[in-house]
Parts: sequence; C-alpha cells; structure tokens
Amino acid sequence: MNNDFRILYTQFTDTAQRAADLNFASAVLGWDQEVYMPAKGADARGRQLATLTTEAHKILTSEDYGRLLAALVTAAATSEATEDMLANIRLSTLDYEKNKKLPAAFIEELSLLTSQGFNAWVDARGKNDFSVFAPHLEKMVALKRRQAALYGYTTHPYDALLNEYERGANIAMLEPVFELIRKELPLILKKIKGSEQVSDACFKTNFPKENQWDFSIKVLQQMGFDFEAGRQDYSEHPFTTSFSSSDVRITTRVDEHNFASLLWSSIHEGGHGLYEQGLPESQYGLPLGEAASLGIHESQSRLWENCIGRSKEFWHYFYPILQQHFPDSLGNLPEHEFYKACNRIAPSLIRTEADEVTYHFHVLIRYELEKALIEGSLEVKDLRNAWNAAYTKYLGIAPPDDKTGVLQDVHWSHGMFGYFPTYTLGSFYAVQFFEKAKAEIEAFDEHTKSGTFAPLLDWLRTNIHRHGRKYTSEELCTRVTGGGLDPQLFLNYVNRKYGAIYPGQ
Repeated sequence: MNNDFRILYTQFTDTAQRAADLNFASAVLGWDQEVYMPAKGADARGRQLATLTTEAHKILTSEDYGRLLAALVTAAATSEATEDMLANIRLSTLDYEKNKKLPAAFIEELSLLTSQGFNAWVDARGKNDFSVFAPHLEKMVALKRRQAALYGYTTHPYDALLNEYERGANIAMLEPVFELIRKELPLILKKIKGSEQVSDACFKTNFPKENQWDFSIKVLQQMGFDFEAGRQDYSEHPFTTSFSSSDVRITTRVDEHNFASLLWSSIHEGGHGLYEQGLPESQYGLPLGEAASLGIHESQSRLWENCIGRSKEFWHYFYPILQQHFPDSLGNLPEHEFYKACNRIAPSLIRTEADEVTYHFHVLIRYELEKALIEGSLEVKDLRNAWNAAYTKYLGIAPPDDKTGVLQDVHWSHGMFGYFPTYTLGSFYAVQFFEKAKAEIEAFDEHTKSGTFAPLLDWLRTNIHRHGRKYTSEELCTRVTGGGLDPQLFLNYVNRKYGAIYPGQ
C-alpha cells in the first residue's frame, strides 16, 4: 500500500469519524429525549439536535470531503487497498453524492420538526387525540415530499424514501411481496379459524412490573446481550439506538395486565441490540461499521422474537424460570399450553404485539397509507378514517380510539417514511437465515432447549454482523443462504408451525 493512499485514507477516516461523533452525540440526546428528558426540555433539545445533525451533514457534504473521496478513488486504483477499504470508499462516495442533494438548511428544518413532532406525538397519545399530532404530521409529510423531490426518482416519490432504509428497494420490488400477503395469508387465517382457538388469557392476569423487568433481563443475558456494552430502559415506544458497538441502548414498555407487551418488545429489541453489538468496532463511523439495511436489522430482531422466542425449545428452558417469577399467574399452567398461548393467531390492534401471521397486515396497512400520503392521494386530515377503514378491511377490527389506532407508532413523528416495509422484508429474511442456521449448527434444537444461544449468536456474528454495510440485503442473503429473498420459505414455515398448533386447519 503506497504512502499517498495511506495518508488519504487516514484523512478520510478522521473526517468520517468526526461526523460520526456528532451524529452519535445527537443519538444520545435523542435517546434521552425518549427515555428521561423532562417535558419542558423539548424546545432546547430540538435546537441541540438540529445543531449537531446540521454540523455533521456539513462535514459529509463539504467540497473538501468530496475532493478527498475523489482523490481516494484515484489513488486506490494503483494501491494495495484492502477489500474493506475499497468498500468504505465506494459506499461513502455514494453517501456523499446522495447527501449533497439535501441542503444544510433542509437538514436543520427536518431535525427541528422531528423533535417537535415526537413531543407532539407523545402529547397526542397522552390525550388520545390524533388532532393534537395532525398539524405536525402535515408539516412532516410536506417535508418528506420535498426530500423525495430533492433526491430524485424515476417512477414514484416513495421509492426515493425507501432507499433511506433499504438500498435498491422500490415499489416494483415490494408489490409482489405485499401481493403475496394479500392473497396467501388470508387463506392461512381461514384455515386457522376452522380450528379450535388457542387461549392467551394467561398473558392477561397480574404481572408485577419488577418481576417482568427481572425476567426480561434474564432472557437478554441468556441471548448474549452484553450489559457492559448496553442497557435496557423504558420508553413510550420500544426502540434500539447505538452510539458505538460498545454502547447500545434498547427500550421496552410494560403493562402489568398484559405480559406480552414487555416480553416480545424486549426480545425483539434485544435482537436489534445484538446486531449493533456485533458490528466491527474497528469500523466506527465508516460504512462497514453500520448495519447492512433496515431489512437485515429487522431480520435479526424477528429471528430472535419469533423463530427463537416463540419456539417450543425456547420455552422448554425458560418456562420453569418464568413460573418462578409469576407463580400465582402461571404456576399451574402446563408448558404446552403456554407455548400455544405465545403463538395464538388472531387479529389485533397493536402491531408490536401481533402474531407472526397477522403482523404483516399491520405492515401492509402502514405501507399503503404512507405511500398514499407521499404521492398525495391521501391527506393527513383523512388519515384517521383511512387507518380505521384499512384495519376493518384487512383484519376485521376497528380501533376504538386513536392511541390503539393511528397514534400507536412513533415512526411518522420521526419522518421515517419508507421504514415500515422493512418489517415484512426482515421477517422473511429472518426465516431464511433461521432455516440456514438450523441446517449448519449441530444439535441446534438441543442448544435452544438448554438455553445455550452462543452457537446461534456466533453464526450470526460470522455470517451477518461482521460485514456491516458491505453487501446489499439481497447480496448478503445470497451469500448466506445461496439465494435471494424467497417469501415461499416464510409461508412454508408458517404452515408447518401453525398446522401443528391448529391441527384442524
């Protein structure tokens, strides 16, 4: 490796990591805003976040940084640059070209509106009134339409926003996936309705908050979440954020009369957290220190939540421990009945607590609504009615209020349009990775039965986590499983699993 290239690459990493320092400092303030910040701190916090994100954006869109990247591309052609170096240069150049399309003033406006919108969303949820949040959402939708125009697109403005979370994704790629959901999942639900329904009443008795918390910590530790490099807290909406691979924060929420709320949230966010802790620390602030995509990120959380956390083998180990935490609620309930309760299939209102099958209707509804908002065929003032109508159409239930309806997700307050489809993509990738891991890890089920998750975590670290953003989702899936995304594998998994739980189907 020649000295000129080495000097340029060092300058590049220094610059990228300075911007990362600012972005991660912003993430710390964002985490605090959702977890601990007093209500009166909202205005000042919005300003602080806007300043940090704007300054980071200026660094990564400066002419000096652009010239540095161009010089690196030239120098790399005659150097002995490693594959990882070349990937960082290539991806950073793509990021630079994309980021240059957004003026610093736009970034500042977006950051301020995101902070204001989140606080308005929390206020609206507290008052159970969408009209409190609607004016902020109208501004955000207008801003995201502008962002799509600034990025540019060929077919649909929503495509430009999708690429924020899933590189290479577009409506043309998503429609076959969601058409499969529209056509195939209702057939599965129809078969299940022909069977005796499973009861989940055991989740809805009395579960003291402290005991729920203690059990969730036990599960996260057993999964391999490193509490010396992370922590769990409570928030209005569960989320995961990271300030480096050695400082990863996850949150959950608790309902003392519905244990499912904390249980699935903690395992889900724990899967996200394990991915963040598994990213290479040596690539801090660089593309290879970041997740491949939101679809792959969701594959990690959904794999742990559903393929592992809702499995017979998982509860063979954990159910006796759970009974010790809640002897009054679960002491006399057989393990097999609890397992079935974990896997009850029934239409419900809350996405984060939905079962593996109906979950995808929740995602489909959000995909259709936010796509309509961005293209302008739906306006915010009509969103509540459109939301309720979609739930009636796809799930046969209508939300009784705004908190369990249009206000249940935090994403739109953050301007995260294009994020929701990654939940379904991630679920499908999760099954594909899970099946491959089972095939390659000796005595996989026995490990799970004994609460030994190190072999699975090591497999995920080796095959997925360590690569960062080097590959697109499809490239990574092909590398790991031998082929691109195959939704049929998800359908096979669902039919096999729930055919046993609902034998009359």
